Amino acid sequence: MTECEVQAIVEGDTPDPGRGLPVPGVLPVTTKFELGATITQDQSRFLDTYGFLHFKGVATLEEVEILRAEQDRIQAEWFAEGRESVFGIPLFWGKGGDGMPAVQRMPFTSVFSPFIRDFVRDERFLPIQSLVGKDVRVGDEEKDGVVMNRYVNVPGSVYPRLGWHTDGLRDLFYLRMPQQMLNFGLHLDRITEEDGGLRLIPGTHTQGFLSMLFRKPHFVYHRRDKKELMVATDPGDLTVHDGRLWHRVGLSTKTGMASLRRSMYVPYMTGPFEPKSPDSKTPLYHRWARWLRRLKGGR
Repeated sequence: MTECEVQAIVEGDTPDPGRGLPVPGVLPVTTKFELGATITQDQSRFLDTYGFLHFKGVATLEEVEILRAEQDRIQAEWFAEGRESVFGIPLFWGKGGDGMPAVQRMPFTSVFSPFIRDFVRDERFLPIQSLVGKDVRVGDEEKDGVVMNRYVNVPGSVYPRLGWHTDGLRDLFYLRMPQQMLNFGLHLDRITEEDGGLRLIPGTHTQGFLSMLFRKPHFVYHRRDKKELMVATDPGDLTVHDGRLWHRVGLSTKTGMASLRRSMYVPYMTGPFEPKSPDSKTPLYHRWARWLRRLKGGR
């Protein structure tokens, strides 16, 4: 490592996994962990530096199968009801891998599934919550709740990929500064580079406010970043990322059912408790997103 590279780290520049730039005292950016009873110093230091953690095999294959089945069951109920939204949050209706109508983004799923509600509160996730602080809670009744995604690359899909964004931007639509938040993502399929998958820019959770707003056009920009890291996952893997971190979901090189990528995200929240209800209004950014989906032939 050159003197300039060391100085860049000291001054707080974003770590650069694309160039293999190591960070003194921190494990390599590609490290995958096992979730134990507590968060280790190595894991805490890794999260502070890179803004994310990757834990292998947190959910069993049996639990993964149940979660997939619950996703399908809830979707069938919503289809029969003709449901368009939950608590003011629109459903992303598009095409599934078989070409049939499918909800590609499902908010507040724990409200419709006792299994999901109990699962996200399982004691195995307590170490993750401790990363935020003593006042942390599972935010499955706030924001968009427990969200289940179904990415698929077929004609008529409104969710084949997801552009660059930070989750902290959402707070601005609620007329407040971004608050501390961790998202945990449970991955329900095996995802490699060719399958698209989660891409993130390590270290960007420490960026300034203006960089969080203007580094990239939110949601509509999909180009590869030279500093991005592709997170390859197996069913049952858990990723944790800081809401201020820049991330996206890439497009699968496959089509049809072979391109299916399912995941479940739960926000860990701090600050005032702000539950949603059937009377909640649709946030402005979701209205804008719904307009874009309709341009693609979705709802």
